[in-house]
Amino acid sequence: MKRVSSANVFSTIATTTLLTSPYRPPDKGNCKSNNVKVMGNKKTGVHGNVADYHVFNGGVHSGKPSFMKWTLNDVVNVVRSHRIPCVFAVGMAFFMYVEYTIRMVPHSSPPLDWGFLLTHSFHRALASRPLLNTVFVLMQTVYIVWAWVIEGRPRATISALFMFTCRGILGCSTQLPLPQEFLGSGVDFPVGNVSFFLFFSGHVAGAVIASLDMRRMQRRGMAWLFDILNVLQSLRLLATRGHYTIDLAVGLGAGILFDFLAGKYEQSKTTKTSTFSRSMKEIC
Repeated sequence: MKRVSSANVFSTIATTTLLTSPYRPPDKGNCKSNNVKVMGNKKTGVHGNVADYHVFNGGVHSGKPSFMKWTLNDVVNVVRSHRIPCVFAVGMAFFMYVEYTIRMVPHSSPPLDWGFLLTHSFHRALASRPLLNTVFVLMQTVYIVWAWVIEGRPRATISALFMFTCRGILGCSTQLPLPQEFLGSGVDFPVGNVSFFLFFSGHVAGAVIASLDMRRMQRRGMAWLFDILNVLQSLRLLATRGHYTIDLAVGLGAGILFDFLAGKYEQSKTTKTSTFSRSMKEIC
């Protein structure tokens, strides 16, 4: 078994516990053990004996409440080293205030959607000159099927199957009202003015799944093209009132999520196949 030096252990601990800076590791100069578990009654760390520390997967917890060891330098270090989480903390506080003070939309009024408001001029233009979306939908469908049938890579297809099944379940669970200004097209996809699920956007999620697969195959030019077309598609869906803004945002997240889950599924099957192959070789 490969031994891990104490320097590497404490380097990892310092990295993984940087956000919670009060959880500081023992002084690596006072610890001579090569084991991951830090033990010893007389070895002294930053906040006391090394024996007071518990090591969990590379992280250190001293057993005492964190706030009892907080200093002004700790707070400053967190703000300097973790600006993005701090921005989100401010955002959370702001939107908590907005949520508890915002005026609710009456049941007799249509939903308020800022995407509809921002695309009002585009909506009026499309009312007289419909813009088709069929071509891009066919492009992403052909690519996803091609990756499986021709190239033998099923991950994008598995992602799409996961995504559309989940979308169907959610779409049946909560059926949102069709926007009053919806602009349908008899030759758009799906064909004709048929019913469809509003939540969430399968158009956006499918394009994201195809784009992520392209990036895995180093087809970055195609991926950027799909991303640009997906943005234009989103604007068109808002302008035609074919989706609410929240449908598009969740569609983006759904594409990423189901691509990740499909990857985990493939990995689990590969691991099981490898284990089975090794077992058969041992038997033979």
